[in-house]
Amino acid sequence: MSAQPQPRILAIANQKGGVGKTTTAINLATALAAVGEKVGVIDLDPQGNASTGLGLSPADRGVTTYDVVMGRQRLDAAMVETGIPGLSLAPAGVDLAGAEAELLRADRRHYRLADAFAEFTATGSGLTYILIDCPPSLSMLTINALAASHAVIIPLQCEFFALEGLSQIMRTISTVRERINPQLELQGVVLTMHDRRNKLSQEVENDVRAHLKDKVYRTVIPRNVRVSEAPSHGVPALLYDLKCAGSRAYVRLASEVIERERRARKAA
Repeated sequence: MSAQPQPRILAIANQKGGVGKTTTAINLATALAAVGEKVGVIDLDPQGNASTGLGLSPADRGVTTYDVVMGRQRLDAAMVETGIPGLSLAPAGVDLAGAEAELLRADRRHYRLADAFAEFTATGSGLTYILIDCPPSLSMLTINALAASHAVIIPLQCEFFALEGLSQIMRTISTVRERINPQLELQGVVLTMHDRRNKLSQEVENDVRAHLKDKVYRTVIPRNVRVSEAPSHGVPALLYDLKCAGSRAYVRLASEVIERERRARKAA
């Protein structure tokens, strides 16, 4: 019997809030699904914004990622279909906020999500990508996400203080690679909320590209009101307004992610 293909697991992470992390997770997932990939989104943020943005109300969240991380339920019990073909979701609820303290006392506290993924994919999940929307902190939940992932995508807002946050998450990735998950890589940094009329946005982009070179995606996500409006309607921007600049940028980003994954497979 041939081995079941395993999904690529990508953590969308940045400990700084307000950088477009959840927006990137749900719109990148939607764009990947639109080109035929089978995608699962894991909402690991207690705020549950990815779940809301994909149209799942708090009342409809039965089994959540809290149950999965605490070992009370299997991941397949938490996964629900969204209204987007090829895109499923493991939702988060407010109870996930209590997981931080509980995990500190738990066995295999860094590997709870990795263990859930291993069980989920053992007989074939049918997914080609799993995207984890991490909380805006370097918490035990974020460490669990990094321990379970093949690579990290870092959304970076084009502002001065974002550069400090970038150095922190880069150090965390390095530490996790050394101590917990040797396979972890940086897939790329995506510049978000970019305003080409703003000199600071261009300066931040230039600095990041000079420092990280080809680790920065060619695609830049512009500051776009239609992208900001979409979550209030419970849909990704790509469904709210496919033709807006933000949606078109996420489609291009999905192409780059797939391209980088193909190169990584060839190099392996």
